[in-house]
Amino acid sequence: MSNENGNSRRRDILLGDRPGSFAVAKHVRMSPTKVRRVIDLVRGMDVAEALTALKFAPQAASEPVYKVVASAVANAESAEDLRTEELYISQAFVDEGVTLRRIRPRAKGSASRILKRGSHITVVVEPRETKGA
Repeated sequence: MSNENGNSRRRDILLGDRPGSFAVAKHVRMSPTKVRRVIDLVRGMDVAEALTALKFAPQAASEPVYKVVASAVANAESAEDLRTEELYISQAFVDEGVTLRRIRPRAKGSASRILKRGSHITVVVEPRETKGA
């Protein structure tokens, strides 16, 4: 759905009238708490630094976060005509997604529940504000 100025509602919520772009990865089969550890590392960093840090981060969650950041940068370059060197990660957050419920057999015919959590990753990139403007 778009509003009167042609932007999507999500873009208006995340960016408003500011230049920039965003990317969302939905249904990532990884726990939100594990992904938040990685997101907290790169929030506020320049895009080039963040991609380098994510490439060499030991956490498994760094791979999907790397893909989302790279996608947000590509969206900013193609749709907004912004340069990669000027971009930084202004917002990055992880929401809880669908939880798959599985059962593990236990003693005496009982069962316990296994929760396989999923997450939605959102990254917003914007150009840095210049001090001279």
